[in-house]
Amino acid sequence: MATKADDLATGSAPHSGAPAARGEFALGWKVLFAGVIGVACGASPIPFNVIGFTIAPLAQEFGWTTTQILTPITIFGVVAALLAPVFGWLADTYGVRRIALWSLFGFGVTFAALALTPPVLWAYYLLWLLVGLVGIGSTPVTWSRAINMWFYKSRGLALGLLLLGTSLAALTVPKLAVWAIEAHGWRAMFGIVGMLPLLVALPVCIWLFREPRPEEQPQGIKSASGGLTGVTLGEALRDYRFWLIWASILFIALTFGGAFINMPAMLADRGIPAQGAASVMGILGLGILSGRIITGLLLDRFWAGFVAFPLLCLPALSSWILLDPAPGFTLAALAGFLLGFAAGAESDLIAYLTGRYFGMAHYGKIYGMLYMPFGVFSAISPIIYSSVRDSTGSYDQILFIAIFGYIIGGALLMLLGRYPVLSEAPAGTAPKATPETETA
Repeated sequence: MATKADDLATGSAPHSGAPAARGEFALGWKVLFAGVIGVACGASPIPFNVIGFTIAPLAQEFGWTTTQILTPITIFGVVAALLAPVFGWLADTYGVRRIALWSLFGFGVTFAALALTPPVLWAYYLLWLLVGLVGIGSTPVTWSRAINMWFYKSRGLALGLLLLGTSLAALTVPKLAVWAIEAHGWRAMFGIVGMLPLLVALPVCIWLFREPRPEEQPQGIKSASGGLTGVTLGEALRDYRFWLIWASILFIALTFGGAFINMPAMLADRGIPAQGAASVMGILGLGILSGRIITGLLLDRFWAGFVAFPLLCLPALSSWILLDPAPGFTLAALAGFLLGFAAGAESDLIAYLTGRYFGMAHYGKIYGMLYMPFGVFSAISPIIYSSVRDSTGSYDQILFIAIFGYIIGGALLMLLGRYPVLSEAPAGTAPKATPETETA
């Protein structure tokens, strides 16, 4: 449990006893590489990078509205988010490798099964429900636990590199989806994209992904006796900092998720065609990539609140640009980049803040609880955006409101205070070592 405030200045991070950065990367780079591929091909980025391009073909074939077509992402996201603490507990208890690999497999199969969608709306929703039920273990809920176990001194950079997987997805999956739809139809697109977790990520992760053995763990995550430090879930829930982080995630997810999913339709309203929209989404992916790396480097050097506030305010400018009814490709690309940059910062922050404020002893459960608002409100947000579009004929009202959501979300993290010094988890509460971590 937390014992006292960090004696160092607010902007610094205690690294005494932690291995050098080179040592951490020398030990953990293979696992980090596998994690990047797992994130890229997992349930966190792929559905959100694909569904926006299905609006036109599904509307043409089935006559469904934009809101009806985007409702599945809400079903998927809410179900996955509610299950995040469960999968986090499973990863804490049975080992992250086992949970991540099985979830990758289940996600690939169920996502590819969307190709079988009948002309019945409830059946389409049911298929997306299945994707959410099995896919959450292929998101950063699992991958970030392993990386936090391998890295301490360079944790910010390592998490930033891990979450580059979402950037790789944003750079490649939209163009793959557009090509597949144009060449083979939307049904084939689901099958083709569904092969990414099965044929790309799963073999790499079976080969390379694991948690560290005790002698490979950095000293910063454990006590002098070798036990993992950290608070229990109950202690975290009684800590005001947990709820500040939770509320910040809520505001950012509620504003970002809808902008991201509706971006192709938003750009179409502003005269930018599908290929141009795909290029903007690729630039958004570059923004996510930049946000991951820069945020990670900054978190290893400065206090998280100082890093978070300015970065999370960037998409407010993005929303302002998109209020222009004809911004042109250059400004649209800038808006996409700024939106992606902040998204990269936000995802880094969730994993980093969980480890720094609450420790690793019960990381999976606590991260799962903090992932919940991210998943739920990222899933609700697209429906809010599309409902405003359907009822008013434009996205302008929700884009204006979003400006304030971004600013509030960033400002909340300025109230967190110094990183705590964490002690070893109480006896009998910390997960025991699994065969995976002892022998892999």
